[in-house]
Amino acid sequence: MPLLLIAAGGTGGHMFPAQALAEAMIARGWRVKLTTDARGARYAGGFPKAVEIVQLSSATFARGGALAKLAVPFRIAGGVLAALLSMLRDRPAVVVGFGGYPSIPALTAAWVLRRPRMIHEQNGVLGRVNQIFAKRVNKVACGTWPTVLPQGVTGEHTGNPVRASVLERAGAGYIEPGEYPMELLVIGGSQGARVLSQVVPAAVAALPQAVRHYLRVAHQARSEDLAMVVEAYAAAGVRAEVEPFFNDIPRRLSEAQLVVSRSGASSVADISVIGRPSILVPFAAATGDHQSANARGLVEAGAAVLIPENLLDAPTLATQMAAIFGNPAAAATMARNALAQGRPDATTRLVALVETLAS
Repeated sequence: MPLLLIAAGGTGGHMFPAQALAEAMIARGWRVKLTTDARGARYAGGFPKAVEIVQLSSATFARGGALAKLAVPFRIAGGVLAALLSMLRDRPAVVVGFGGYPSIPALTAAWVLRRPRMIHEQNGVLGRVNQIFAKRVNKVACGTWPTVLPQGVTGEHTGNPVRASVLERAGAGYIEPGEYPMELLVIGGSQGARVLSQVVPAAVAALPQAVRHYLRVAHQARSEDLAMVVEAYAAAGVRAEVEPFFNDIPRRLSEAQLVVSRSGASSVADISVIGRPSILVPFAAATGDHQSANARGLVEAGAAVLIPENLLDAPTLATQMAAIFGNPAAAATMARNALAQGRPDATTRLVALVETLAS
């Protein structure tokens, strides 16, 4: 069986699309190997058991003190050497990088050995690692369109692959807001969820009683913020489930009347494929402001409201939420518009690129 080598790591934003591709390629009879580092391996629990997970040494200059930064080239070199030896023993038919510094060793080794290779960029702006390799691969697949690319590089819009559990809920019927239990889902990346924990409960408390009476909230918050968020919802008299991480996001998305979220690429893809109205708050510190680029498609399609982080406060958010909860027809239109932006066939498109490279 041909071997697909996937290189990814760093965050769930890199790992979830990688997982979707792994699931599809195994179903098509391929062997799949994932190379990542210890941090990325924490997000690999959902990969099929048939995927061989290999941890390679890698590092970034963005973390650690002076000594750690001095060690970065040596750690990367060690990872590249290990990747080279591994590829010489078991040659991959194709190597696909999904970004994050743990993908450096495998992509470098594939470039040295001239193995067919490609990268997939989830965001509307290339990450640092993908910027390095954009001119050193055979294909650049883009999850968000348009994607800002280096001069001379042509990208192919595949969309962002979503996990099988999301595809199972694709296009799930939307129940518009009304005088019955309504679900508000609040999700955010681990690097930026705190601002949502600080603002969303206060905004919910400011909603009209007629809305709050029917509202149920599922809020994903950092562990250190849990007590604060639980107390805030309790004080507002709102039923809320607050957890550091929900393992059933696809189900919760399909049952939600409204989603308040960061605009990470995977979150935007999930919201689009299932089709839900959203209020998006891009992470202000994201490299190249890529989360604003990620949100652009939904906002321009009339499927989402964008609130820049520096303008986010409880009154502003409460006004936007009340406008959606209070206008069922508009909420239903937003859901339809979101669904129209979805690319449920993104994994199929990515599989086609892999098989084209392999041939």
